[in-house]
Amino acid sequence: MLQTWKKRSDIPKEYTWDLESIFATDEAWEREYQELQGLLPGLEALKGTLAQSGEALLTVLRRRDEFFERLETLLVYASMRKDEDTSNSHYQGMYDRALQLYVRASTAISFIEPEILAVPQEKLERYLRETPGLSLYEHQLHDLNRQRPHIRSAEVEAVLAAAGEMAETPDAIFTMIDNADLHLPTIRNEQGEEVELTKGNYLVFIRSTDRRVRKEAFEALHGTFLKQRNTIAATLAGHIKTDMFYTRQRGYRSGRERALARYNIPESVYDMLIETVSEELPLLHRYLRLRKRMLQLDELHMYDLYVPIVKETLQEISYEQARDTITTALAPLGEEYVSVLKQAFSERWIDVFETPGKRGGAYSGGAYRTRPFILLNFQGNRDSMYTLAHELGHSLHSYYTRRHQPFVYGDYTIFVAEVASTLNETLLTEYLLKTTESREERLAILNHSLEDFRGTLYRQTMFAEFEHQIHQLAEQGEPLTADTLSRLYHRLNEKYYGAEVVIDDLIDIEWARIPHFYYNFYVYQYATGISAACALAQQILEQGAPAVERYLQFLRSGSSDYSIELLRRAGVDMTTPKPVRQALRLFETHLTQMEELIG
Repeated sequence: MLQTWKKRSDIPKEYTWDLESIFATDEAWEREYQELQGLLPGLEALKGTLAQSGEALLTVLRRRDEFFERLETLLVYASMRKDEDTSNSHYQGMYDRALQLYVRASTAISFIEPEILAVPQEKLERYLRETPGLSLYEHQLHDLNRQRPHIRSAEVEAVLAAAGEMAETPDAIFTMIDNADLHLPTIRNEQGEEVELTKGNYLVFIRSTDRRVRKEAFEALHGTFLKQRNTIAATLAGHIKTDMFYTRQRGYRSGRERALARYNIPESVYDMLIETVSEELPLLHRYLRLRKRMLQLDELHMYDLYVPIVKETLQEISYEQARDTITTALAPLGEEYVSVLKQAFSERWIDVFETPGKRGGAYSGGAYRTRPFILLNFQGNRDSMYTLAHELGHSLHSYYTRRHQPFVYGDYTIFVAEVASTLNETLLTEYLLKTTESREERLAILNHSLEDFRGTLYRQTMFAEFEHQIHQLAEQGEPLTADTLSRLYHRLNEKYYGAEVVIDDLIDIEWARIPHFYYNFYVYQYATGISAACALAQQILEQGAPAVERYLQFLRSGSSDYSIELLRRAGVDMTTPKPVRQALRLFETHLTQMEELIG
């Protein structure tokens, strides 16, 4: 039986993270805070000096990194202490102070990039050739140099920076509508009792085996957003107009080009993803036919897409079982990887159990100088085991990166952020399918995998296609009204699901509740991430040691090169459709296995 804890102090030490390894006491944190605060004027005093020589440039870059390496540690400690008990005002105060110091320090060094870009490119290249130690920053300087054609005069840059706060307004308005002002109605639960719908319990009700409940939840949620359709359409249109303003001021052809340029991703990667997934829609439709058959429905509606198509197994999985299963499942990654994995458990990287006031969900965190800590709220089931495997993927990526890269490259980009985590889940699934004999358990594992593919590869690609279309319309001068947005969204649902699903009218408003549309071409990276992970996992299982070494080198590389190049050296070329197709072949394999089990 899953152990529950009334107080954090009751939990055995081995199930809590070792934050004392960062700062032994809060007083030690306070001393570091005061010291960093005292160093801030010295950072500000560097303004106007870096162009004098290569040595001066190197001094500025080193001083920046040394300061932020310490500041990041300060911030992370306060943040994780706060997450242990979100009602603790002491740690909330420490976090707020650290965050304010971070903002002040970021402002203090804001001169660095404009001053570097003010140095002629030829002079920068001479500095790199002639200054010992500066070569460390060659990739960062090259990356910054790509922006040179898009940097304006000092006066214009000042105006663009000053407009930044106003630019956040559409996103801020949507956040307030979504989290504070939108009141959802009551629905009847499985027992017929009136319960208030929330965004949290919606995720439970839309998976209900009682079709009435999931239909009521679907209609209540989307009906509420429908009442705000014009306001949210204006908010989203305002956000896209803001994006267009910066796009034009920076001299990019489109908002998508500007967004992808941040990580030097060719736009062809985005188009390739949509084209390849579109070609493979018959595979999704085959899965939807199976879903309709398993649910014994004459018609599959949009509110039938999330309920598990097999009976949920109630197998309880202890934390120790999850730990041992994951360790065995990840053995194909080699002895070195498994050795580091065991460190995560023995060195107390993980805060395991839910307690009153603890932040919900899960994440992998930490700083360059610390262990890559994990926050969990382990619930003793298969989903919790997958969450642990996922977060361990992030944490081992961080471990390898921080161990092998200097601070300046000691993190990884969003484009590759989900690769290591999803690869761990993929290896776990393959291991469970090989070792599980129970038909019911195998069906549940396959259901988990198929839903992951549908929700991440297909659904996020549909979101990416919608986002591209609405930006294109705006850039062509078309008004983004609620009717326009809903009409586009309906067509895309017809394209992706229409062959097998009744496209309920209320799904047309779903765009209004997706916060990611305010992130500017972010969602496609979920789909490319799962594609790269599945392709790499299959190479590891088929090729063994050579593929493992390529993968570990990818983990060690951090952001020392462009993401596309790092993945290419690992064995997947995201500028081609091959990784996406490999991922979809795995989806097809699991679909076939489920069809055969069902008979």
